[in-house]
Amino acid sequence: MLRNLLSFDGRYRILHMTWFAFFLTFVIWFNFAPLATTVKEQMGLSEDQIRTLAICNVALTVPSRVIIGILLDKYGPRLTYSILLVFSVIPCMMFALANNFSMLVVSRLLLGIVGAGFVIGIRMVSEWFPPREVGFAEGIYGGWGNFGSAFSAFTLPSVALGLAVFSGNDANWRLAIALTGIAGAVYGIIYWFGVEDTPPGRTYHRPERHGAIEVTSRKDFWLLLAMNLPILGVLALLAWRLSNVGFLSTLQLYLVWLVLVGLYLVKAYKCWEVNKDLMRGQKYYPPEDRYDFKQVAMLELTYVTNFGSELAVVSMLPAFFETTFGLSAAFAGAIASSYAFMNLFSRASGGLISDRLGSRKWTMVVLLAAMGIGYLMLSTVNNSWWIPAAIALTMLCSFFVQAAEGSTYSIVPLVKKRLTGQISGNVGAYGNVGAVCYLTAYSLLPSGAVGDRIFFQVLGVAGLMVAFLCWFFLKEPKNSFADDYEGYEGEEGLVAATSKIDPAGNTVQDWS
Repeated sequence: MLRNLLSFDGRYRILHMTWFAFFLTFVIWFNFAPLATTVKEQMGLSEDQIRTLAICNVALTVPSRVIIGILLDKYGPRLTYSILLVFSVIPCMMFALANNFSMLVVSRLLLGIVGAGFVIGIRMVSEWFPPREVGFAEGIYGGWGNFGSAFSAFTLPSVALGLAVFSGNDANWRLAIALTGIAGAVYGIIYWFGVEDTPPGRTYHRPERHGAIEVTSRKDFWLLLAMNLPILGVLALLAWRLSNVGFLSTLQLYLVWLVLVGLYLVKAYKCWEVNKDLMRGQKYYPPEDRYDFKQVAMLELTYVTNFGSELAVVSMLPAFFETTFGLSAAFAGAIASSYAFMNLFSRASGGLISDRLGSRKWTMVVLLAAMGIGYLMLSTVNNSWWIPAAIALTMLCSFFVQAAEGSTYSIVPLVKKRLTGQISGNVGAYGNVGAVCYLTAYSLLPSGAVGDRIFFQVLGVAGLMVAFLCWFFLKEPKNSFADDYEGYEGEEGLVAATSKIDPAGNTVQDWS
């Protein structure tokens, strides 16, 4: 696969077009962090309001990843990604034209939906690459796409300064934000005409029912209901946070909480509707068609600690370097981008190690433990450090964080093929659950060195705890290193083996 990586033919064209779509969603999603200090100065915002905007930026990504996972399994990645990219121009324009804090909050909440694009490409890549290569392919997709956050941090402050000639301001952050949305919309159209959902000779697998994850045992149904709680719980946490800065009144806060309880009940009903035949004993899954939802829950926890921490750190790292070492916003943003810069090869390395080591479970355990140790070391960084040493430690820590992300998503497509979109969406949503929790905790910590030190310590301890849990509870997926796509034996053999006659008398293919 490495020999053909730079090719733009066949499945490699799909891979490159898809990681670039993800790259643009991250450029758009993270277009606020590198410009935060400029926005704060020009709009007269408080530090508390800036931190609240950082939380808003990741909040709606939580339910959006679940919803997009459902839509993805139903309509396919091509249509879903194209629509999301075109949509991105709307919240970008809203943010660029905002003239008060309330408009900034609404637009950042909507921009969180764009951050859900990641799960779409997971399904697309898994359709085009077999299990023995899927870890590296997903790593390339996730890593090169994730670099969009570093690209934003590195370039947008300079772009804003360069565009200042059009407005006379110190930095034209509004036009810089708007341009990212326009780029996303244009590429959404290009993506629609440039890709297909599956390779030739394959049909797109879809769940029998939509709206919730299909489980294959009764005990898994109750675990599914339990794991849905944190996804809406973080929205309740965000609402509380918004009430603290005066965006919601006490009455509005209680109304939001009531709505969230109602949404959970609706979600629980959808879970029942999808799985009622199983729960009533009217449906039985043979052993070869079962999967263990506990493994999905474990992957969700790994993504809380690795990707959740990355989102939180990317949001605060430019300000951390700026205040710790007394740097300019542009220079601090460029240095902080070294954390996300590692995505160019670290996430792919995690996937490649998972493919080659022969055990996806133990790859996950080791990388999470190393990530936890890296964060604990970052907690010791202060203004007495030599800046190059601080940068080197940041890059080393980020390698293990992103390699662990790659390891997580080398397992996700192998859990249950026809449910990959929904599983990917739920796991991805938990990354944002972690980000909201971490950023909320960070916003409550004292400003300065003490708060930063405690923040990194929390991330480190969480990583070590989940590594310990994976050691005991994570299982190696079936057919982790198979040579062929699931259910794919070549076009002629598959058609001959699965051709059926429909009620109208036509010969059709059954790919389920």
